[in-house]
Amino acid sequence: MKISTSGSQMLRTFSPQIEHTSKGETIWITILVATIGLALYGLYLQIFQGHGVTGMRDNVIWGIYIVNFMFLIGLSYAGAIIAGFLILFRLEWGKPLIRLAQLMTLASVIVGPIFILLCVGRFDRLYHLFIYPRLQSPLIWDVLAVITFLVGSFLFLYLSLIPDFAVYRDSNLKVSKWKQNLWGWLGLGYSGTEGQKRLINSSRNLMAILLIPVSIMVASILSWIFGMTLRPGWHSTIFGPYFVVGAIYSGIGVLIIITWYTRKMYHLESYITPKHFDYLAYMMLVMAAGYGYFTFSEYFTSWYGSEKWDAQLIAKLFSAKEYGWFTFFTNVAGVVLPVVFAAVPKLRKPNSLAFVAAIMVLAMWVKRYLIVVPTLETPLLPIEDVRPEYVHYTITWVEWILTFGGVASFFLIFTLAGKFVTLIDISDLPKDENVKTQNQ
Repeated sequence: MKISTSGSQMLRTFSPQIEHTSKGETIWITILVATIGLALYGLYLQIFQGHGVTGMRDNVIWGIYIVNFMFLIGLSYAGAIIAGFLILFRLEWGKPLIRLAQLMTLASVIVGPIFILLCVGRFDRLYHLFIYPRLQSPLIWDVLAVITFLVGSFLFLYLSLIPDFAVYRDSNLKVSKWKQNLWGWLGLGYSGTEGQKRLINSSRNLMAILLIPVSIMVASILSWIFGMTLRPGWHSTIFGPYFVVGAIYSGIGVLIIITWYTRKMYHLESYITPKHFDYLAYMMLVMAAGYGYFTFSEYFTSWYGSEKWDAQLIAKLFSAKEYGWFTFFTNVAGVVLPVVFAAVPKLRKPNSLAFVAAIMVLAMWVKRYLIVVPTLETPLLPIEDVRPEYVHYTITWVEWILTFGGVASFFLIFTLAGKFVTLIDISDLPKDENVKTQNQ
């Protein structure tokens, strides 16, 4: 299959990554696999010793696992929404970001649900969820929605990859025979005819149209699970849009980091330009404003309402002896700092923006922790004469290594994907685009 000159140049740029595994990559993959292995040991302990190896108890029944699930599943929805809008609105500047967003979606939706399973005390009874479902439960609908979204996100990525598989198949890349044959099989006989292009484009558009509302719906279902509990800090009508905006906001931050890394790794400074980071900064600025509005609306509602349990929760969140410094960090690093760096042109540089995005992503993870744990540490009934660990939640080393294992799995999926496909859609590059990379 013939591609543009710019596409051929981009393929040559990525070919060393696909053809060979460098010593640095081997070390990196080894670290990731070792981390996952350590996490499997933690999983072994949790299965055979029970939830006693975690910080979760009768009062605080949710912990860091739910936090990780909320964060990762939010990234998956954000990636689908961003990629969908870039495709539907045919934004030329967004072409380098589409596949990165799609890979972020798939990796997140694979790893995220694992943390839900870690909250299950009896893995051997997990099948009861499917043979004895309660359709009136939002948990069932959340499971069905996540499974549907997993299949949809895979198809969304695969449809974009079919033309590129045909390019890999017909190229002279020095790869093993099995990889060449697999490319040919996955390419489905694609040859680049006008009819095939129209079919691929219409299929991608259809998947984008379907996944955007599904992403919003699934993120909303997750918020409804919290809202239906009638717990202080959760029982709020704005939790639906709050979760959706927070997910997209976090996803933009992760996408900025991934884009910056891809640009540096493959020397794509002349293709992924500062203008791309300007557009990402504008997106981050808009979502930061929306997220900040919902955050402070939640605080003010609790303050003005003066409900006993809400007042206790607010006092816990803003007390320097409890979660005050974490609350300060999430508001400053998660809202104020990104707004300043995105709004000021002199500060809106690729390196500084990636650094701020990394801090913002960490702040958004901490914010999800503050949504879950402090509420559960604020009992509706007085608890007396019990050990502190049954009232207050402390993350154990088992939970930490399982969390690091999840993060390592995310990066491993991304790394292995980069060994099999290009991280930029090369078949869709304009024919008149002159791409010159620094490593050529």
